[in-house]
Amino acid sequence: MLLLQPLFVTRMINNLKSGRILSIDAFRGITILIMIFVNSVAGVQGIPAWMQHAHATEDRMTFVDVVFPAFLFIVGMSIPFAINSRLAKGDSFWKLQQHIGWRTVGLWVLGIFMVNTEELNAAATGMSVALWSLLFYGCAVLVWNVYTFKQSWISWCFKGAGMAGLIILGIIYRGGDGSERLAPQWWGILGLIGWAYLYACIFYQWFKGNANAIMLMIAVCIGYYILCKQPFMHKGEWSWIASQSRNAAHASIVLSGMLLTLFYFDQDLDLKGRRLFSKVCGFFVLLMMGALLLRPTYQISKIRATPSWCLYSAAICVAIFSLLYILIDVNKVSKWTAFFRPAGSNPLLTYILPDIVYFGMILSGVSLPAVLNQGVPGILWCGIFSVLMLLLVKGLNKLGIRLQL
Repeated sequence: MLLLQPLFVTRMINNLKSGRILSIDAFRGITILIMIFVNSVAGVQGIPAWMQHAHATEDRMTFVDVVFPAFLFIVGMSIPFAINSRLAKGDSFWKLQQHIGWRTVGLWVLGIFMVNTEELNAAATGMSVALWSLLFYGCAVLVWNVYTFKQSWISWCFKGAGMAGLIILGIIYRGGDGSERLAPQWWGILGLIGWAYLYACIFYQWFKGNANAIMLMIAVCIGYYILCKQPFMHKGEWSWIASQSRNAAHASIVLSGMLLTLFYFDQDLDLKGRRLFSKVCGFFVLLMMGALLLRPTYQISKIRATPSWCLYSAAICVAIFSLLYILIDVNKVSKWTAFFRPAGSNPLLTYILPDIVYFGMILSGVSLPAVLNQGVPGILWCGIFSVLMLLLVKGLNKLGIRLQL
């Protein structure tokens, strides 16, 4: 392993702008707001097709199918800032890898727990789904909350209690017919983000943040997916390699966000004015052309993580962020972003909060009127609920509850 160290970074990689980037925070906050809305509206009856995920067999995508890749894209945009920040603080090679590993494992754990919630057998587990879920989320908050105690041992006591709670909940869990244990049936949204984040961090360090190399790795990830779909890759010793095709596809979206960050904020590239415009437009066109050319063979499908879906989604994110950048960072129209800032700076808490509220309502016996579960009233309620969640996160931030992986 020591031989790998020189291949990775031990000092700051890019000359990125310092401080918070309001356009990235706004993009993250808007994405989270839409995510809460689409997750909520999925349970409403009688909603139009454009508000629903496309089925796995369909060759199409809706705006709903862009929410998850937008998360991946924003993760990619944040990686260069996060790694440079830790290196600037003096993190060694191994300390940086420890941080990346801890974040990855955290996303895997949260994803696996959330996925298994759906299959919990209350009788075999010894408690209801709602109670088990609320205990899980409570433990997650204890583990990943940002504590401000002067004595670090107090923080570790809370984290330790949360870890112990997660272990106990994992041990007592029973799913299905009562015989199934807690296991990654699939990784869940957070787990998939964890895999893509891990691969992107490896590539970013391996190629020392070189924009051309990142562009190449986007193509490599798409090529890897295509290779894994060949019949011979699903036989014998090749099957485990083929199992990573979805993660490679997701990593291409993360790398696309990373590359856009370098275009806009790496001062060593010195991209301004027309040069910046031509680079971003050229990147957008390449993504669109790649998606168009691959669509006849692989179609557009979020469920199957096809290359066309990845590239179209990345192109949409490039366009949306560029508009936000022009509005917020260039024209300084930024006051409206204050509403999204708490969610943008505390995305994990905002992501799990609707589930906490949902299971809390079940445990307390509270239910919504039937009229709010169908049609236009249901859609309107989901919009109001999404806004309420962002306001609630703002209040929790003031109380010192802020989660960070």
